Amino acid sequence: MKLGKSELKENMVIQITGSKSISNRLLILENLFKNIRIGNLSNSQDTQLLKKALSENTETVDIHHAGTAMRFLTSYYSIIDGKTTVLTGSKRMKERPIGYLVNALRDLGAEIEYLENEGFPPLKITGKKIVKTAVDVPAHISSQFITSLLLIAGKLENGLEIHLVGEITSRSYIEMTLDILTKAGIQNNFTGNTIKVEPFAGDPSGIIDYEVESDWSSASYFYSFAALGRKTIHLKSFYRESTQGDSAIAAIYKEFFGINTTFTEEEHKVTLEPVQAFIFPEKIVLDMNNCPDIAQTLCVTAAALHIPFEISGLGTLRVKETDRLLALYHELKKLGTETEITDSTIASVSFSEPQNDISIKTYQDHRMAMSFAPFCLIQELNIEDEAVVEKSYPTFWEDLHSLLTE
Repeated sequence: MKLGKSELKENMVIQITGSKSISNRLLILENLFKNIRIGNLSNSQDTQLLKKALSENTETVDIHHAGTAMRFLTSYYSIIDGKTTVLTGSKRMKERPIGYLVNALRDLGAEIEYLENEGFPPLKITGKKIVKTAVDVPAHISSQFITSLLLIAGKLENGLEIHLVGEITSRSYIEMTLDILTKAGIQNNFTGNTIKVEPFAGDPSGIIDYEVESDWSSASYFYSFAALGRKTIHLKSFYRESTQGDSAIAAIYKEFFGINTTFTEEEHKVTLEPVQAFIFPEKIVLDMNNCPDIAQTLCVTAAALHIPFEISGLGTLRVKETDRLLALYHELKKLGTETEITDSTIASVSFSEPQNDISIKTYQDHRMAMSFAPFCLIQELNIEDEAVVEKSYPTFWEDLHSLLTE
């Protein structure tokens, strides 16, 4: 995707698809309890793959690159009594660890085998009735592992108590899951490091309508456009009281880039309005442990504006669609930004002029493509393998071009 040096149009309105994170959670609950009707379901590839897997009665399920689907379906198939499922995915998926989740499910009595490498997909899952009521889980692991257990907990005969051992990572995503469980009629409690989920005791014939809020992770790229282009952008459909951890983008971009967010409640619209003559900070120091998926967006924005940054809490980025910290290290160089990375941090070292012919590698990672796109307001660039955006935001390039005057 060749992006010429562009400017933003003023006051454009973008309708973003439903949150992938919320949609995927609801699909599992819809299939387990049959009492949820979903509106504004995400049109992302990940969500469509999960929906397809849940609707087909096949022995082998291939979820390709969809990491959320792999994690959620591992628990889901574990409790479908009498059904044997081989759960597999792409070459990269087979390199993404799933051992912590499998260990927890085995501790509860699930029957799961590794078919190739210990600790990694593909998995052979033999569904059975689970009656154990408690499990210990390391608190630092991906919140999706914990959410996977929480989504099946209300279906278990005795519910489930999860003891999180150590410091919790991405707490906001766990709280989002619990909020969804509550709205689905599943009682739960999160006190200290212990989560207790009661067995579902509601009316299975009572239908709950759930309108999915649009995706704040996808919104982050437009915050970057607003920060670099200093023009007002309107986004729909968002709520002031969001449970999505990535809604932190609003506060972050207000503090560091002077982008005010205002909500129009009746239209479920947010307006991103740049503060004119904003004085940028001398340095950005931020722990993004609760919102690591928007770190790439922030790093590119800061790099484009030559604002030094030091971002921590990014350990989970190492095991995403690609090693996102390493990918950032290589691709930010093309923008003239040298960085240092560790297992969980990235920090700028120096800034210089960008390369003349910038071509951004995406490493099969949708967020690499979209987070670097706003740099076209600074200089023309090429985004390789642009189709990767289908994973979370299939209409991104169409929406982008509606914003730009090249």
